Amino acid sequence: MVFALKVETFGWKMVWFRAGSSATKLAVRRILNQGTRTPRYLPSQNRSFHSTLYRPNPQSAASAPVPRAVPLSKLTDSFLDGTSSVYLEELQRAWEADPTSVDESWDNFFRNFVGQAATSPGISGQTIQESMRLLLLVRAYQVNGHMKAKLDPLGLEQREIPEDLDLALYGFTEADLDREFFLGVWQMSGFMSENRPVQTLRSILTRLQQAYCGSIGFEYMHIADRDKCNWLREKIETPTPWRYNRERREVILDRLAWSTQFENFLATKWTTAKRFGLEGGESLIPGMKEMFDRAADLGVESIVIGMSHRGRLNVLGNVVRKPLRQIFSEFSGGIRPVDEVGYTGTGDVKYHLGTSYDRPTRGGKKIHLSLVANPSHLEAADSVVVGKTRAKQYYSKDLDRTKNLGILIHGDGSFAGQGVVYETLHLSALPNYTTGGTIHIVVNNQVAFTTDPRAGRSSQYCTDVAKALSAPIFHVNGDDVEAVVHACELAAEWRQTFHSDVVVDLVCYRRFGHNEIDEPSFTQPKMYKVIKNHPSTLQIYHKKLLECGEISQQDIDRIQEKVNTILNEEFVASKDYLSKTRDWLSTNWAGFKSPEQISRVRNTGVKPEILKTVGKAISSLPENFKPHRAVKKVYEQRAQMIETGEGIDWALAEALAFATLVVEGNHVRLSGQDVERGTFSHRHSVLHDQETGEEYCPLDHLVMNQDPEMFTVSNSSLSEFGVLGFELGYSMESPNSLVLWEAQFGDFANGAQVIFDQFISSGEAKWLRQTGLVVLLPHGYDGQGPEHSSARLERYLQMSDDNPYVIPDMEPTLRKQIQECNWQIVNATTPANYFHVLRRQLHRDFRKPLIVMAPKNLLRHKDCKSNLSEFDDVQGHPGFDKQGTRFKRLIKDQNDHSDLEEGIRRLVLCSGKVYYELDDERKKVGASDVAICRVEQLCPFPYDLIQRELKRYPNAEIVWCQEEAMNMGAYSYITPRLWTAMRSLRRGDMEDIKYVGRGPSAATATGFYTFHVKEQAELVQKAIGKEPIS
Repeated sequence: MVFALKVETFGWKMVWFRAGSSATKLAVRRILNQGTRTPRYLPSQNRSFHSTLYRPNPQSAASAPVPRAVPLSKLTDSFLDGTSSVYLEELQRAWEADPTSVDESWDNFFRNFVGQAATSPGISGQTIQESMRLLLLVRAYQVNGHMKAKLDPLGLEQREIPEDLDLALYGFTEADLDREFFLGVWQMSGFMSENRPVQTLRSILTRLQQAYCGSIGFEYMHIADRDKCNWLREKIETPTPWRYNRERREVILDRLAWSTQFENFLATKWTTAKRFGLEGGESLIPGMKEMFDRAADLGVESIVIGMSHRGRLNVLGNVVRKPLRQIFSEFSGGIRPVDEVGYTGTGDVKYHLGTSYDRPTRGGKKIHLSLVANPSHLEAADSVVVGKTRAKQYYSKDLDRTKNLGILIHGDGSFAGQGVVYETLHLSALPNYTTGGTIHIVVNNQVAFTTDPRAGRSSQYCTDVAKALSAPIFHVNGDDVEAVVHACELAAEWRQTFHSDVVVDLVCYRRFGHNEIDEPSFTQPKMYKVIKNHPSTLQIYHKKLLECGEISQQDIDRIQEKVNTILNEEFVASKDYLSKTRDWLSTNWAGFKSPEQISRVRNTGVKPEILKTVGKAISSLPENFKPHRAVKKVYEQRAQMIETGEGIDWALAEALAFATLVVEGNHVRLSGQDVERGTFSHRHSVLHDQETGEEYCPLDHLVMNQDPEMFTVSNSSLSEFGVLGFELGYSMESPNSLVLWEAQFGDFANGAQVIFDQFISSGEAKWLRQTGLVVLLPHGYDGQGPEHSSARLERYLQMSDDNPYVIPDMEPTLRKQIQECNWQIVNATTPANYFHVLRRQLHRDFRKPLIVMAPKNLLRHKDCKSNLSEFDDVQGHPGFDKQGTRFKRLIKDQNDHSDLEEGIRRLVLCSGKVYYELDDERKKVGASDVAICRVEQLCPFPYDLIQRELKRYPNAEIVWCQEEAMNMGAYSYITPRLWTAMRSLRRGDMEDIKYVGRGPSAATATGFYTFHVKEQAELVQKAIGKEPIS
């Protein structure tokens, strides 16, 4: 029997307890040190990657009050909850006199200790206090051993060793080093496990330093889960240090040689090229390869990788196996990729490109690797990788999330400084976003571009943000390649065991500047003086292997010669290399058309019987389900709409679009803040039983045995950047899914502007990656003030790449205009049109992002309704034309005008909900000589339909009307395109386009409701009134 302790985190204290006891480490230290103060740690002002120790004033320490002995009346306190060593001794005397006089936990402790001492004569002199002090010493190494670890390969950081790791603090002296002690603790692992033999203090201390103060610094004691901590202790606190055999060392050497010689080769051939090389961090490559091998052995079949530019070419060539000749060709200027259709895009710099490869592992398995393309915006790809990984898990039926893994490679400055890192970490345990853990590798250069850590973060380590997730962190010296390999393997094992995030902090250096033509000595002269004379990781490993005698110089020369021969052969082959763009595309997208391939326009109507069937399913609730009475009324109204086929509102139209796509076999996923109910309480896709709290989603019950994730609607965390990136990555995995992200209000989307700018709007042009992601941005002027009115439509239109002065081929059934544009932007005004534009996303053989200016007050507007016949495919029904039922890019005037109306004096073109206000004003004043047309699809611009309306009204004054300010909204985008259409018909000049709307403004809208009403009335009256518009 041994005494029993259990370790967990409680509040801010470290608590040791068995069963129900509650005692704090702080109290223990007061017991054992009789008032000795614990040193306080503060961030250092000259920190490199560690904190230094702050020592309190000795006088103040000496004046600290010594705790007084506690009376015997207090002896019923719980185990270790005392305040002095006298108290502990009094407890023991009381227990010896009467075991029932003390708390049960103390009874168990003394009983076990006495039993162990009696059966182990060699430790008969070990007192209770010494046992406690020794346990605290071990605990100190577990908590703070990393502060003593040899992590900096340059040796620049002179750190003071925390007093916690000083033997003297625990009352031990040199005379105690060869005494034997027992450390066994019930339900603990590692050094404290009860099956460890009796050891001398010297051997205990030596092994503690080997385990915690070598080339790896472990941080894991912030994790509250005892089983996880014990698992790590078993891996770290082994009886003898880990060591690789000769075979493994030769593999590690080979991989390190490839990493190093690849960079040397590039530096020799292209001396002035930017390549953001890995010099100083070459051990990343063997570490990643061993991590992948171990992950494959543990069941991983596919890995998605995200990283910035530092070391990216090395990872592409040596890990993901992008052809070296292709990389060399890109360095030589290369040529644009060619194939049978010339799908080339604009391209991107070589250190931003991605690729994929099926890589054999050391264990004889194959693992699919995908490196996601990235912009220069550090960490922007983080959530994209996680979203793509989650999608892979869905499509491969990876329910336990062990076959598909995401790996993110970060920089030290960006991991600490970029907010999207925390946004992505924060998704890790959310049910509809978790991937079963991501492995994070930080390539820690100990300097950002030119910024020292003391100016780049407030935390002790750049990885401290990961502690919020209770993720273990392995700091490792990048010059010890075997330690790097060990840490990477351990990270893979953790992820596959506990399905949660883990961090490897690869502490290395950057041999050159931010790039190879940068001069780092301007800002880090001391560091780069050391770096100049510092041997490479490969040279250090050569020396180690030669000294141990396991590998000869001939072995080293043979490996180097092999690598150099292959590099030179690939360089020669690069001169004739022609890349194929289809090599960049994943197999899930086979058969989808590029912009150069003609795609037919398809019908999006649905058979009436299917509409009725799914309509009943999505408007019905289980008999015993008790929703909120207001929600119950909503569903009753929806059932009535389906029954009568009339008055279909926005929410029901959306639900019908989702439902019909699901029954056709497509995956639908909608996420964003509050999307389950809807910001404006209109969607109610997830209902809550008012008595039991049970949830029910009608769209999960459309077909028999429906996959619970086939339709997914999920409230997200309060994040835009991270969540939108996640959904983008999700949408990129397979074209057979409708993936939507909805902003709470449209203007909140600017929190994710990087994703719009660098990925959604330009990703296909740069990286040939299509996506059908739908973005819903609530937009409209309702008097809610500057932050809840505009979705900033002008920004998305400004990023559109269609030429405003050239009318493309507009053949109605083979329209390439939309394929050649970078994305689509719509502002639909009817539920039916919204239904069709959503379905259109999947009913075509190419994919384009769709930006929707989603309505707010139209959700319940009396006139914003559609009939069910507008959703079907029956000839003769409203919405049916000679090609079938589909999204209307422009809705003509609803007054049944003929093809030629010479009596119309004004043609008002508008978009969005202002149409209904214009129509009300027209009816109010009887302006039958005014025509109003709605431009539902703003981008790409519907030239053919605009021309049709210009021909219909040959004598009309042409007006663009919008709610937004003149410098916002669609005006700047519409004007040149409208003029191009007019010019083609010889219909006037740019000055003939009249503007009606708010004047220029810095803020999007007024904050005064009465002023908003006045502005809105004035612009509507001006657009319809008889006075000419100047």
